[in-house]
Amino acid sequence: MSLNLQQLRAFTTIVATGSLGRAAAELHLTQPALSRTIKRLESDLGAPLFERHSKGMELTAFGQALLPHAMLLEREADHAREEIDALRGLAKGTIKVGAVGAIASHVLPLAVERVLTRWPNLRVEIIEGVWDRLAQGLMRHEIDLALSTVAPDTDDIVAINDCHWEDDSYVVARCDHPLRRRKTITLADTLDERWAIPPRGTAPYAHMQGVFAAHGLGLPNIVVETRSVPVLKSMVARCGFLTWMPEPMYDVEAAARVMDTLPIATVRATRTLTAFRRRQGILPSPAAKLLDELRLLTAPG
Repeated sequence: MSLNLQQLRAFTTIVATGSLGRAAAELHLTQPALSRTIKRLESDLGAPLFERHSKGMELTAFGQALLPHAMLLEREADHAREEIDALRGLAKGTIKVGAVGAIASHVLPLAVERVLTRWPNLRVEIIEGVWDRLAQGLMRHEIDLALSTVAPDTDDIVAINDCHWEDDSYVVARCDHPLRRRKTITLADTLDERWAIPPRGTAPYAHMQGVFAAHGLGLPNIVVETRSVPVLKSMVARCGFLTWMPEPMYDVEAAARVMDTLPIATVRATRTLTAFRRRQGILPSPAAKLLDELRLLTAPG
């Protein structure tokens, strides 16, 4: 049995779109032609891949088993084409990268700009999210690099040890927040204020919790939890909430005198950030180019 890439692309497109009609339109095929392609694939495999319903197509157990392998083969075929193009001097392809908010708003744009200056034919797709979303993206081959806080290696994902750097996180408040009228501010003074932070189970939540615990304090008055960085910033700037953020994430707002670090002398928490990749497989050439620029930007000194 041999797997045909055209058949696999038809299969994954139906899964992504949820219907034969939408998949046919995306692939610029007629529905009967696409249906014949899937039937040939099912015949080659000797198993039904979809259950046909009036509202769309649903994967069978056989289809669910095939999906991750089909996606991997498609991505490897794309990588092979990108490598050949690179050798021919075309340097085409797509950089697929995911990053936590602080990196997405600071280091990553600088690295992307440097890559695109040298290789203007490349394209970039960026996913922003916390670690669980980025790890999922790596596993699904939605991204090839993930930039996040340090996490343990797994059977599937490993840190790139020569690409890591640090940043500092602080309590952040609106520039006219009432706490700023005090001559001195302690971390305990923030306990009864309204807080908006990423939810429990995320790295920022654990980081902040550790800082409060180190000062002998419990958690503050957390009333809003969200993974959305724009929502967090809006809660601070428009509604007077406090939040916990790494400095690069709000440097633009600080320069504009919208929100800034709350001056608590004893509170400064450093975290380490690094790049991650899938353990298996070759890092695609476009992603490798971005990784090289990240190494240069984050190198000591």
